[in-house]
Amino acid sequence: MGRILGIDYGSKRVGLALSDPTHLIASPFETLIVSSEASLIKSLKNIIKVEDVQTVVVGMPFSMKGGDTHQTKSVRDFIQKLADAGIKTEEEDERLSSVSAKKALIEQNFKMEKNKALVDQTAAAIMLQQYLDRKRRA
Repeated sequence: MGRILGIDYGSKRVGLALSDPTHLIASPFETLIVSSEASLIKSLKNIIKVEDVQTVVVGMPFSMKGGDTHQTKSVRDFIQKLADAGIKTEEEDERLSSVSAKKALIEQNFKMEKNKALVDQTAAAIMLQQYLDRKRRA
């Protein structure tokens, strides 16, 4: 059984999380710095291959009322570019995942100014864990 890759997309940094092979636990994996969309997609394709990823889940930044935001449009554009590159995705609501990630890291005495990449990975892991839990209940 392949792993599941969670993506917290941002225009400057992309946080990644991976599930364990049994799809029970999501863990922060890596943060990619976006130099270009082409290099980002190339890096993602490599990770998908090396880590035996079977499913890619992208966090959707909806507003608190569930509607689209400016960032939602950016993520939808990114998802389309992934599809054009042959990467099929699923979407997961990621509302408050970054807030939860920051709070969890502050509780562990991490300094947010120095650990933005860790926030992105942790937010991806929170979103992916939510996806895993929802799929297990279904």
